[in-house]
Amino acid sequence: MSSTAADPARLGTGPDTLANEAEPVAELKDITRTYKMGDEEVRALDGFSFTFRKGEYWAIMGSSGSGKSTLLNLLGCIDRATTGSYRVRGHEVANLNDDELSTFRGAELGFIFQSYNLIPQLDVLENILMPVMYQDDIPKGIEERALKLAQRVGLGDRLHHRPMQLSGGQQQRVAIARSLINDPALILADEATGNLDSRTAEEILELFDELHAEGKTILLVTHEPDVGKRAENIMRLKDGNIDTVERGQRRFAPRAAGSAGDGAAEVGPAE
Repeated sequence: MSSTAADPARLGTGPDTLANEAEPVAELKDITRTYKMGDEEVRALDGFSFTFRKGEYWAIMGSSGSGKSTLLNLLGCIDRATTGSYRVRGHEVANLNDDELSTFRGAELGFIFQSYNLIPQLDVLENILMPVMYQDDIPKGIEERALKLAQRVGLGDRLHHRPMQLSGGQQQRVAIARSLINDPALILADEATGNLDSRTAEEILELFDELHAEGKTILLVTHEPDVGKRAENIMRLKDGNIDTVERGQRRFAPRAAGSAGDGAAEVGPAE
């Protein structure tokens, strides 16, 4: 395990990155995000620079006010930086208008929230399909992909259940499947185990282990040290910038792919 004190000019581009020359997925350079609170200006992010690469699994940690939620919102194109550059798979995000940003978000990013954010009137399959419903061109074979994803997360026998008919862990499995429907560049998870009991949280973390083993890029915001240790790398934020980075600290072996439940199936990239 290696630990690196923060040096924004070096992190993501220097010796630490040489250990992983996978293609850049999310590149942030000199990112600031300021808010007005009365007469006071608050810098939630202050010159943040880093490159997240394909196949990496990161836990983003820090105390309240450190900037981790702001960073997740910017990575997810839910918020915009005040200054700086943000590129996803080489595409500059900062210059997109609201409609372009919405389309880009639906195509390139997958979200997993603490409170699941499922639509109560829709069943499991319909919730998984929600991200593609906002696209002009619906991918070929997308319903079959949604079915395979439901099976992949162990919900093949719950396809027509609505959220209120599911446990918290099952709802989070739906959210994970939904996050994968477009084969996103990034999976962004915000306190994904925060509402779950310890046994169910372990099952969800095992799913993340499997997704990482399959080459998915995962950024997980958490305040729980035990959850953070499940990631391959840990980034700790302080005062709107990187405090420390720990790489290669992973010590959990993922289960065999497809072990989430009966009928689980491998799912390839969206066409």
